[in-house]
Amino acid sequence: MNSLSELLQELGISKVRLAKYLNVSRQMVYNYLELEDLNKWPKEKKILLLKLLDIEDGDEGTIKGIKITTDYLMSVENRLNQGVKNSSDMDSFFDMKGLNKTEQTLIADITYLIKEKLLEENKKEENYNAMNYLYHMLQSIDNVPEIKYILGYMSKTTGFISPDEFVFDEERQFIFEGILYSALTLYNNGGASRSKLAESHKRFVQEIEQKNEEKLSRTQQLNTIKIQALRELGYNQINEQNAAEVFEKIAEIQSRKV
Repeated sequence: MNSLSELLQELGISKVRLAKYLNVSRQMVYNYLELEDLNKWPKEKKILLLKLLDIEDGDEGTIKGIKITTDYLMSVENRLNQGVKNSSDMDSFFDMKGLNKTEQTLIADITYLIKEKLLEENKKEENYNAMNYLYHMLQSIDNVPEIKYILGYMSKTTGFISPDEFVFDEERQFIFEGILYSALTLYNNGGASRSKLAESHKRFVQEIEQKNEEKLSRTQQLNTIKIQALRELGYNQINEQNAAEVFEKIAEIQSRKV
């Protein structure tokens, strides 16, 4: 089945898209491709693949004989798109207005992978926590540029992009990758231990706790000022009609304390 895997790669068909076309999980696609003969595939999945590639049988000779031309590439892409639940199905969940086809496909692929992870019974809790952390990262990505560098580093080490690709701030990304590589090398080679890093981790926890306390303090302070502003203006709450006036009063009260 090496010829089939190579053909799919040349056609630019990812395991995710093929899984959606065949209506199976991504892991099942890997399992299918491990089989030595296409005839060992489930009959309906084999027929779907043959239809996609526009061939009558899936032996090694037939697959190796396929000539990838622009016309063939386009015809396969069209058949794949017709068989895949793509952006039209996502419209019922997301407003895709303003997104191009590539962006819509990205959202569909990410959603498909997340759903697949959450459906893994033997790793359900672990995968939920991982996806929840990913959600937290996406929420913070505008305020913490290092998140983008981490994602870029992982894409490079897993072979999805070239290690020489820099799509963000190249200087900062380059430095961050060097530091991260050194840290992970130390981690993977057993050069780090809990006892050696206990003090460093303690400082890490203390710094986070301090930031949380400062954030809570600012929130409480703003809430106190908001209550004072409402009281001075004679209102009970902020609404659309008085919002501008209340915010102006809040700014005034803050300036008094400077």
